[in-house]
Order: sequence, then structure tokens, then C-alpha cells
Amino acid sequence: MSVAPPSGEQFELRHGEQRATVVEVGGGLRSYSVAGREVLESYPLEAICDGGHGTPLIPWPNRLADGRYSFNGKEHQLALSEPTRHNAIHGLLRWRSWRALEQTPAAVTVGIQLHPMPGYPFSLDIRIVYELGEEGLEVTTTASNVGEEPCPYGCGQHPYLSPGEGPIDRCTLELPAAVRILTDEERSLPSGREAVAGTAFDFRSPRVIGALGIDSAFTELVRDSRGRVPVRLACPDGRTVELWTGEGYELIEIFTGDTLAPGRRRTALAVEPMSCPPNAFASGEQLVVLDPGGRHTARWGVRLLSPRPS
Repeated sequence: MSVAPPSGEQFELRHGEQRATVVEVGGGLRSYSVAGREVLESYPLEAICDGGHGTPLIPWPNRLADGRYSFNGKEHQLALSEPTRHNAIHGLLRWRSWRALEQTPAAVTVGIQLHPMPGYPFSLDIRIVYELGEEGLEVTTTASNVGEEPCPYGCGQHPYLSPGEGPIDRCTLELPAAVRILTDEERSLPSGREAVAGTAFDFRSPRVIGALGIDSAFTELVRDSRGRVPVRLACPDGRTVELWTGEGYELIEIFTGDTLAPGRRRTALAVEPMSCPPNAFASGEQLVVLDPGGRHTARWGVRLLSPRPS
């Protein structure tokens, strides 16, 4: 009898030389490559998803202090999914089974319904479309409030850009963001903001990452003529990976992976689109409130460029 992989059913996508794999468990991306070159760092078929690789972060991204928040005059307590720091982290859908709603050779729509539960007594219908095309991979996430009350909502996703071979230290990062959200060392919760100008975290012009450790959300993003925020990682193999964020995403988390398992540290760069900052359920900052029947859509995409953009 064959044994199902830990990430469940695998939804394989193809378009030209592009290949992507979307998984049942967590509804995320296990891999994305072009002509055999990884664009997003993958995890093995026989392993569970580690470090959040490719995972949607719903109904909130990043950390929530003590798992506690108040909404519409009611107090709510979520399970502490990051117990060492006494936080709830990255939402409620990372280990749940999603289902394929539609599929073609180059695209799949996966969905799940989040039913009311302790700490989040609201109903959401979530659908994510993954599609390969001439401009690479595009991901569209739509959440609909199918309950009878307004609900708090945020979303994100956790892809890691692959440098090809070797650590990210030799890569050059370009990130059009003017402000970094500061966090405390003990719990990685927001403690303030600072302009990136004049700091080591100013990547508005391309800079080598070097040994710099980054685990911060960036905001005041600069959008191009298409309303997108392009983040570029120029790699030692001469290729450049570009991840863009579009509507629905207001921040980008950058994580160099220094706290991952030893074999994963600094092997790829997490570039995480987020609709709201860390701890938004508690602070209310940039939090989306979905009225009954309300909907929120967010888009991001990624592609492999060559040669490097000038």
C-alpha cells in the first residue's frame, strides 16, 4: 500500500520550462522552478513543510502577542502556536487539508472553509489561484466572509527566493521600501519604526546582503506603473529572482533564515507579502474588517529574470 506524502496530494503545474507543485496540506507551494533551476526554495516530497516554505498565512500573518485580541467589544484567546515566545503565529490554516476546486495543466485553484472556532469565531471561505504564464507564477488569494458578523482578517504568504547554489550572502537585494518595523529581541514583536535611510537595511538601491541578519517587515512601499512592488534578488549564477506584490499587500517581511535548522540557514531569502503588520489583531493597525458578504483579494507573483536588470 502506498503511503501519502506528509504534504498530502500534489497538484503539479506546467507551462513551457516552468514547473510548480501546490500541496493539499496548508494549500501552499512546495516548489517552483524554471528549466530545472529553483526559483523558490523547495522542500522534499517525503518531508513536512519546514520554516513555512510557501505557506499561506491566514487569517493573520506573522505574530500575535499572547494570542490575545479584542474585536467588537469581545475578548478572544487563540492557541499559542509559538509557545517559546508566547505568541500565536501565521494564522490557522498551515496544517489543514485544502482541496482542488479547479485545475488545468498550468493552474490550480485550491480552497478551504475556516469554520468558527475558539479564539476565531468567524466563518471564512478562502480560495487561492496559482497560475503559470509567460510572466512567471501568479498567486491570487481571495477571502470571503460567509458568516453573519464582521470579522478581522489579514493574509500573507511565505515563499523563499532561491539563490541557486550557495548561501544568500553573495546575493544583491533590491527592496523599494522606505520604513522598517522594529521588533524586540525576546519575542519579535513590534517596538517601533525607523526610516531605512542611512541604515544597513536600506535596499532601495541594490546592495549585497553579506552577513546581515534580517527578520523585519518593511513598509511605505514604492509601486511601479502597474501598481506592483518589485523585490529583486540578483544571484551569483547571473540570474535574478523577482517577486512582486500587488493589490491587497501593504508590507513585505524579509527573513534571512538565521534561526532555521542548520541545513536551512541563509540558503534562501524569505520575501513574504503581508496585508498587515505583526500583531495587527491586537493593534488594529492596517487590519482588514470584512463585513458579512465582504471580500478581500491580494496578489503576488514571482519570476526568473536573465540577465540581471540594470
